[in-house]
Amino acid sequence: MSTVRIGGVDVGRGSRVRLRPGRHADALDPALTGRIAEVTDVAEDLEGRVQLVVTLADDAGRDFTTGLGHRFFFSPGEVEPVAAPGDRPRPPRILVAGIGNVFLADDAFGPEVVAALHADPLPDGVHVVDFGIRGMDLAYRLLDGYDAAVLVDAAPHGAAPGTLCLIEPDPADTTGPTAPEAHGMDPVKVLALARSLTEDGSPAEDERAALPRILVLGCEPLVRMRGDEPDVDVGLSAPVRAAVDEAVCRLRTLTARLLHDPLTPLEPDPGPLQPARR
Repeated sequence: MSTVRIGGVDVGRGSRVRLRPGRHADALDPALTGRIAEVTDVAEDLEGRVQLVVTLADDAGRDFTTGLGHRFFFSPGEVEPVAAPGDRPRPPRILVAGIGNVFLADDAFGPEVVAALHADPLPDGVHVVDFGIRGMDLAYRLLDGYDAAVLVDAAPHGAAPGTLCLIEPDPADTTGPTAPEAHGMDPVKVLALARSLTEDGSPAEDERAALPRILVLGCEPLVRMRGDEPDVDVGLSAPVRAAVDEAVCRLRTLTARLLHDPLTPLEPDPGPLQPARR
């Protein structure tokens, strides 16, 4: 394997990248956060996972052929391509994904926010899509070269109904089955599947994508349905309906910041957030 695709950019030997070690990195890796490095090789470990072999751009010993101690190994999701001098940088691409079942009362929060955004579009570079309960579609779309993705969902987090909460989950924390139902939407399973696809070579053996930065904008529901009730309940409750306009405003501010810098530090809202299972 000579290259790996990261954020829509082919990265291979000689490419310059900015290091973004994951939460579960080695003890010394966090000290490398933000450092610029050069890729010296693209390899696979014994389990078939892609690893980028890099040396720090400002390492005085990087040219020593015996300097194995100056080489570091990172997964594609832990680096960010850096444009070479004279290159025109690719503008960021942001995905806003509305998820939820429109027949389960407040679970339709995500699709309703997307409908409001279609009436008042976000700037170029922000793609707004209503995924409904199509978990498989969302998992594959997350590997389509986006720099950041914001999932908009009804998500209980112990607050008053209609309260919005922004969090940044770590996809590395997703465990369990990685095969969401074709017509179901469990955000945890979706992220687990998307993460597994970056590790096993999908969607193409020679074009492995990295997960974008994932954010979740959740709304505390008033009416929570399991999905096995005898009747459907179409329409949002009053407090959740009122939160739609607030969510649109927050997304407008959030996506503007992400377009400026997809890795911009954010201050997620405190408190646990549990995406609704469908």
